[in-house]
Amino acid sequence: MNIGKTPKVVVVVVVVVVVVVVVVAVVVVVVIVEVVVIVVVIVIVVVEVELVVMVVVKVVAVVVVVVVVVVVVVVVVVVVVVVIVVLVIVFVVVDVVVFTRSNIINPLLC
Repeated sequence: MNIGKTPKVVVVVVVVVVVVVVVVAVVVVVVIVEVVVIVVVIVIVVVEVELVVMVVVKVVAVVVVVVVVVVVVVVVVVVVVVVIVVLVIVFVVVDVVVFTRSNIINPLLC
């Protein structure tokens, strides 16, 4: 194993982790948006008193959805970046340890 040469298993693991995190994030965003839309519809049906109230509720709902989606996307991006950085650090350390052991320590012991 040479320093800087990433094993194929590492690449597969990183890709799988990234795909799983992205899929989970998309599902979470979809569920949150659906819940907010259902709540907004219920509120609009119940509070159908004045047009002004309905407009205010719609605007607030849109703002809430946008904020929630932005927060979820930022969190997902941060998590993906942290996972990738940690995996790269772990595999570089393992790579260096294996290289040092096989090319420096083992010849000294012989």
